[in-house]
Formats: sequence, structure tokens, C-alpha cells
Amino acid sequence: QVQLVESGGGLVQPGGSLRLSCVASGSFFSITAMGWYRQAPGKQRELVARIFSGGDTNYADSVKGRFTISRDNAKNTVYLQMNSLKLEDTAVYYCKTNWGGRNYWGQGTQVTVSS
Repeated sequence: QVQLVESGGGLVQPGGSLRLSCVASGSFFSITAMGWYRQAPGKQRELVARIFSGGDTNYADSVKGRFTISRDNAKNTVYLQMNSLKLEDTAVYYCKTNWGGRNYWGQGTQVTVSS
């Protein structure tokens, strides 16, 4: 059974930083892509960043240059470093992977950017 557990969300002022973590269960971690998504109130869930097993990454245009996704395969953990946070980054952030043809999601962690 695949389980994803996010942490690291919170309240931060505009311009601040947060680092999200997602710990995955199972031995699949090092050979699968991992993604961070977010969903703001009244909006659809959207891809924020993704990292592939070989380390290649891609980002939503709205976060390029501000967010960095990384992974530590020894710890089965994927990170999202978020800098220069903006009000519009406020959302629930979810970790996601696909394994065995199924999508797996974490429970989400709230990020609120407010002055």
C-alpha cells in the first residue's frame, strides 16, 4: 500500500519561505516520479512541480524561479522549497505519485500567505 504524508505547511507573510516535505511508504520511491500539486478555494487542483526518478524537474510558470523541488531517495522524501511567497500561493498542497497504474495522493498541507 502506498502512503504519502505531507508536512511543513503554515502561515507565512508575503516574501517569506516554507519548505514542504512528503514522506512516501514503500520501496517504489526511487524509481517513480513525484509531484506537488495545489488547490486554492474555488479553483481546480494544479500541478506545481514534478521531479522524475532521474532528477529532471518541471515547474508551473507561476512558480518558476521561486520554488524548488528535490528528492532524497534514501529518506523516501520529496521536498518543495518555496521562496518569495505570494498571496496567490495560498492553497492546500498535495503530494502525488503514480504507481502500478494508480494515482496516490497525500492528505494535503495548508499553506497560507497573508500579511
